[in-house]
Amino acid sequence: MPDAPRHDSEDRRDLEPFVALEAATLIAGTGNGVAALALPWLTLRLTNDPAAAGVVVAAGALPTLVASLASGVVIDRLGRKRTSVGSDVFSAVSAGAIPLFGFLGILTYPLVLAASVAGAAFDPVGVTAREAMLPDVARRGRLDLERVNGVHEAVWALAFLVGPGVAGVLIAAIGAAQSFLAMFAGFVASAVLVGTARMRTPPPRTRPPQPWLADALDGLRFVWRDRAIRSTTLLSTISFTLAYSVLAIVLPVVYERLDQPQRLGLLVMAFSAGAIVGSLVYSAVGTWTARRPVFVTGLVAMAAMAGVLAFSPAFRVRIAVMLAAGFASGPVGPIVNVVLQERAAEEIRGRALAMVFALDYALFPVGYVSAGFLINAVGIPRTFALIGIGAGIVAFWSMATPALRGMERSRRGPGAGPLPGG
Repeated sequence: MPDAPRHDSEDRRDLEPFVALEAATLIAGTGNGVAALALPWLTLRLTNDPAAAGVVVAAGALPTLVASLASGVVIDRLGRKRTSVGSDVFSAVSAGAIPLFGFLGILTYPLVLAASVAGAAFDPVGVTAREAMLPDVARRGRLDLERVNGVHEAVWALAFLVGPGVAGVLIAAIGAAQSFLAMFAGFVASAVLVGTARMRTPPPRTRPPQPWLADALDGLRFVWRDRAIRSTTLLSTISFTLAYSVLAIVLPVVYERLDQPQRLGLLVMAFSAGAIVGSLVYSAVGTWTARRPVFVTGLVAMAAMAGVLAFSPAFRVRIAVMLAAGFASGPVGPIVNVVLQERAAEEIRGRALAMVFALDYALFPVGYVSAGFLINAVGIPRTFALIGIGAGIVAFWSMATPALRGMERSRRGPGAGPLPGG
């Protein structure tokens, strides 16, 4: 499926590619949200072993990291649209294998583990490819990058808010193994949406490719040498690593000990809902606002979230803080995306995005494990406080560093390449 050549100056405004891309993102993201709940649930049903369920979840970390490192090379060599469709097809196969094995009566824990690893290997490629197409659909629809990225991040957050709920309904209605049929159908639908939409993206590179590792390192060198991209990436990733450690590890421990799972769910939903609204608001007004103060405010809000949770056990206060922190941090992701998309040339965009995602996939598990060890070593209140101090240092760093001065709007447009002196 070759990518069609671009004739942007001759084309009328067309919003269909943007709508199709976001619909595919919502469907595929919801499928990943379903898997986050269905995989450990199915493993517990097969083994009755919590450790085995933990292994299934953790087993995806390494292939996800490796795939994210390689995804940029694949995207730039094969084309963005083709890579997105191919990733969804392979993800559909890995999801469909589980109900097939169940129908055949051969579903076992090793097969579930293998399907989990396969899915983890394909998903980052599709995620990166869809994000690499955002400037293309923005040009096609004559939309600002802020608007496109704000909507994209809101859709992504909505998918992971809806996914676990969909998984709960499916597991109760048809069983854990059969719930993967919905994932199979979702990935097929995502592939069809992107494959049939009129998305005019650059063709694959035609020059003789260099070795894969050298190709990938080009993306890493680009991200590292551009001060604005390097700073926004590092600051946001470290800040989100600390915040998600609270959401994924510390708060579940708190409310598991209190036997209040419903309150845990409400807190996580409050943060997600706030992030969705924050992303959408930035989508509407981001074109007219300075990026640096909005970005810094998001990092400060995540630091304040951990600090308030450390000293205020009142549930109403915690709900309010989670909503506010989610809302303030919602624009951070879109801003990081826009800065990279404006400054990365067409031929390196996929590899640059892949390195940003790889940093996320590398640091998030480290944050989760560290939070668990901190709870055992110093207790929950001090863990909250230490995470808050760490997030506060990151927020102060974002206020002090001069590198963020280069993150404001480029007049050269998306894909124009790095700015002089960047």
